[in-house]
Amino acid sequence: MPTFLIKASYSAEGTRGLLKDGGTGRKDAVEALISSRGGTLIGFYYAFADDDLYIIADLPTNSDLAAVCLAINSTAGARVKANTLLDATEIDEAVHKAVKYRPPGT
Repeated sequence: MPTFLIKASYSAEGTRGLLKDGGTGRKDAVEALISSRGGTLIGFYYAFADDDLYIIADLPTNSDLAAVCLAINSTAGARVKANTLLDATEIDEAVHKAVKYRPPGT
Protein backbone atom coordinates (compact mmCIF):
# COMPACT_ATOMS: atom_id res chain seq x y z
CA MET A 1 0.00 0.00 0.00
CA PRO A 2 1.46 3.41 -0.92
CA THR A 3 2.59 5.69 1.89
CA PHE A 4 1.89 9.41 1.73
CA LEU A 5 2.99 12.55 3.55
CA ILE A 6 0.12 15.00 3.94
CA LYS A 7 1.02 18.53 5.04
CA ALA A 8 -1.71 20.78 6.41
CA SER A 9 -1.89 24.47 7.25
CA TYR A 10 -4.73 25.66 9.44
CA SER A 11 -6.78 28.73 8.59
CA ALA A 12 -7.99 30.98 11.40
CA GLU A 13 -11.25 29.00 11.40
CA GLY A 14 -9.34 25.73 11.58
CA THR A 15 -7.23 27.01 14.45
CA ARG A 16 -10.42 27.89 16.36
CA GLY A 17 -11.60 24.32 15.76
CA LEU A 18 -8.27 22.98 17.01
CA LEU A 19 -8.60 25.07 20.19
CA LYS A 20 -12.09 23.61 20.69
CA ASP A 21 -11.35 19.94 19.81
CA GLY A 22 -7.76 19.71 21.00
CA GLY A 23 -4.95 17.94 19.20
CA THR A 24 -6.20 14.43 19.95
CA GLY A 25 -9.70 15.35 18.79
CA ARG A 26 -8.34 16.45 15.41
CA LYS A 27 -6.14 13.33 15.24
CA ASP A 28 -9.19 11.13 15.81
CA ALA A 29 -11.10 12.97 13.06
CA VAL A 30 -8.24 12.56 10.56
CA GLU A 31 -7.80 8.90 11.50
CA ALA A 32 -11.52 8.29 10.84
CA LEU A 33 -11.23 10.08 7.47
CA ILE A 34 -8.24 7.98 6.39
CA SER A 35 -9.87 4.77 7.65
CA SER A 36 -12.99 5.58 5.63
CA ARG A 37 -10.85 5.19 2.47
CA GLY A 38 -9.31 1.89 3.64
CA GLY A 39 -6.13 3.52 4.90
CA THR A 40 -4.09 3.53 8.07
CA LEU A 41 -2.80 6.54 9.99
CA ILE A 42 0.92 5.97 10.62
CA GLY A 43 1.96 9.32 12.11
CA PHE A 44 0.33 12.59 13.13
CA TYR A 45 2.58 15.48 14.16
CA TYR A 46 2.09 19.16 14.90
CA ALA A 47 5.05 21.41 14.08
CA PHE A 48 6.26 24.97 14.27
CA ALA A 49 7.11 25.15 10.57
CA ASP A 50 5.76 26.29 7.22
CA ASP A 51 3.00 23.73 7.74
CA ASP A 52 1.10 23.20 10.99
CA LEU A 53 0.56 19.47 10.69
CA TYR A 54 2.37 16.50 9.15
CA ILE A 55 0.43 13.29 8.60
CA ILE A 56 1.90 10.00 7.40
CA ALA A 57 -0.68 7.56 6.10
CA ASP A 58 -0.99 4.41 4.04
CA LEU A 59 -3.84 4.55 1.53
CA PRO A 60 -4.80 1.97 -1.11
CA THR A 61 -4.53 4.25 -4.16
CA ASN A 62 -3.71 7.75 -5.36
CA SER A 63 -7.43 8.36 -5.86
CA ASP A 64 -8.04 7.52 -2.19
CA LEU A 65 -5.43 10.13 -1.30
CA ALA A 66 -7.14 12.59 -3.64
CA ALA A 67 -10.49 11.91 -1.96
CA VAL A 68 -8.97 12.62 1.47
CA CYS A 69 -7.32 15.84 0.26
CA LEU A 70 -10.45 17.01 -1.54
CA ALA A 71 -12.55 16.43 1.58
CA ILE A 72 -10.21 18.53 3.70
CA ASN A 73 -9.63 21.26 1.09
CA SER A 74 -13.37 21.63 0.48
CA THR A 75 -13.73 23.14 3.95
CA ALA A 76 -12.44 26.45 5.27
CA GLY A 77 -10.49 24.79 8.09
CA ALA A 78 -7.22 23.80 6.45
CA ARG A 79 -5.32 23.51 3.18
CA VAL A 80 -3.44 20.29 2.48
CA LYS A 81 -0.70 19.20 0.10
CA ALA A 82 0.54 15.64 -0.30
CA ASN A 83 3.60 13.72 -1.41
CA THR A 84 4.17 10.04 -2.14
CA LEU A 85 6.84 8.52 0.08
CA LEU A 86 9.12 5.77 -1.22
CA ASP A 87 11.12 3.43 0.97
CA ALA A 88 14.72 2.41 0.25
CA THR A 89 13.75 -0.85 -1.49
CA GLU A 90 11.55 1.05 -3.95
CA ILE A 91 14.53 3.25 -4.82
CA ASP A 92 16.64 0.09 -5.22
CA GLU A 93 14.07 -1.18 -7.73
CA ALA A 94 14.11 2.14 -9.60
CA VAL A 95 17.90 2.16 -9.83
CA HIS A 96 17.78 -1.11 -11.77
CA LYS A 97 15.11 -0.05 -14.27
CA ALA A 98 16.45 0.96 -17.66
CA VAL A 99 15.04 4.16 -19.12
CA LYS A 100 15.63 6.17 -22.29
CA TYR A 101 16.25 9.84 -21.62
CA ARG A 102 17.75 12.72 -23.60
CA PRO A 103 18.87 15.69 -21.49
CA PRO A 104 17.78 19.16 -22.63
CA GLY A 105 20.01 20.68 -25.29
CA THR A 106 21.60 17.42 -26.44
